[in-house]
Amino acid sequence: MFFRKKTNFTEDDLEDVIRACLNNDGRAQRMLFQQFFGYAKGISLRYSSSMEEAEEILNESFLKVFQHLDRYDLNQPFKAWLRTIVVNTAISYYRRNQKFHGEIGLDNIHEPSIDESVIDQISAEEILALVQQLKPIYRTVFTMHVVDGYQLREIADVLNFNEATVRSHFARARTRLQELVKQSYPFFAEGNADQKFK
Repeated sequence: MFFRKKTNFTEDDLEDVIRACLNNDGRAQRMLFQQFFGYAKGISLRYSSSMEEAEEILNESFLKVFQHLDRYDLNQPFKAWLRTIVVNTAISYYRRNQKFHGEIGLDNIHEPSIDESVIDQISAEEILALVQQLKPIYRTVFTMHVVDGYQLREIADVLNFNEATVRSHFARARTRLQELVKQSYPFFAEGNADQKFK
């Protein structure tokens, strides 16, 4: 019969919890999972079109965390390391489940006119719901660039695209988001912003 090791560790000391996880302490693993579940789920949701997809990415991410925890450098922030794993897992998920190919030009991209203050008036949950409606490739490029801070050339390298294609996907993602904002919040469209308050 297989028994997990039990170790003594200080619950509010992250390094201690991680060391116990490395010793296959199930209680420490549950504690690490519970502590960072919400953070990792938020990242997963940004790259997903549904809760089911987010949960698949989340589960696979934590599996990788526990499989590769010995590679984590205790001198570095754990959240940054975890975020990298979740983002990379999301990208791998879409590579397996979606087709990311084709060159798309920037010709004839029309950007609807939206009041720039709209973002200040929409909740984070509402913005996330709009981002989740984007095509997977648009959502991935947009989230990597705007939320996670990747440069467009870095995204091109990660996704194995040329930079012009990534720029095109990003431009189309922005355009589609603006269209979604206009459809969902028509009073924010330029010229109509004041109607909300009449």
